[in-house]
Amino acid sequence: MGTFKAWALGGLSVFFLACGSGNTPPSELFEITLGTGNKLQNHSSSPISIQNKKNRAIEKVTYFVDGVETPVENGTITLKAATLGNKQLTAKITHDGTVSEINKAIVVLSSKAPELYTYEIINEYPHDTQAYTQGLEFHEGVLYESTGKRGRSSLRKVDFKTGEVLEQVALDNTVFGEGLTIMNNKVYQLTWQKKIGYIYELNGFQKIDNFHYGESKEGWGLCNNGSQLFKSDGTERIWILNPDTLVEEGHIEIATNKSLFKNANELEYVDGKIYANVYQKSGVMIIDPKSGAIEGVVNFGGLSNKVTKTPQWNDHDNVLNGIAYHPERKTFFVTGKDWDKLFEVTLVKK
Repeated sequence: MGTFKAWALGGLSVFFLACGSGNTPPSELFEITLGTGNKLQNHSSSPISIQNKKNRAIEKVTYFVDGVETPVENGTITLKAATLGNKQLTAKITHDGTVSEINKAIVVLSSKAPELYTYEIINEYPHDTQAYTQGLEFHEGVLYESTGKRGRSSLRKVDFKTGEVLEQVALDNTVFGEGLTIMNNKVYQLTWQKKIGYIYELNGFQKIDNFHYGESKEGWGLCNNGSQLFKSDGTERIWILNPDTLVEEGHIEIATNKSLFKNANELEYVDGKIYANVYQKSGVMIIDPKSGAIEGVVNFGGLSNKVTKTPQWNDHDNVLNGIAYHPERKTFFVTGKDWDKLFEVTLVKK
């Protein structure tokens, strides 16, 4: 009887070991090896292979990026992604009569370095030193401005030549105002950390409604292309909002040819591109709204030296922010937080 028990137990052990090998997690069997590590420029190629940790009999490997099959020729993958940023590279591996799936997190970068721009000042105009500028936009030749700081956040209509505030509505003292944009005779305004935005009638600034953020982290900058809203939140993402429902229907991730880039702040949409202030920097990015590629960088260095600094000036706070395009004049207007000047400029490619 003892011999039979020993034989039975031994047989069961072999049986369960055989079955257990089929339940091994795919990540313990295989690993994707990419010649460029986890970063790859779009439209470039990289060696790719499967590390076969348990020496399984591999019959076929098919690769996908975000669910789209990506061909491999002679052990080289060529990426042609519609958008940049964080992606998932998936390998479906046929082996031993089954299919295993493994993933690798990758970052898709721009295929080109950004072009560099500088500026020429055309005019200088007065600007309210109590306007902590967070949003700036022209509509029918009139300048609209959203300001921040708790206790002095506002929505304004401004005569850009004189700096006179023509119309203004103050936000609640607990709210920190952020970016704005105008579309279909409505003003859309963001707040910073409360994850809520406001909608006003363009004429009279009567508040129509509120809207709540979805996955986006905070409210920073806002612009539109006539059919969609674009919203920055301090991360590498720019969110795409439905103008009727204000639902975040997707996003792009902004990147150069070397890395993802965070801190897009105030936004302006001009001729198919998004212009974005860089938080606490004297630069503006020119972004492809379809792919997320940073196609250009404007260096506005030197502007802050032309601003009169008040006794309470703080170099950390009183930085460049606010960019608006005047379509009739074909010039850009830029200013900063609590700056006493609004600059009309043209951009010059280096």
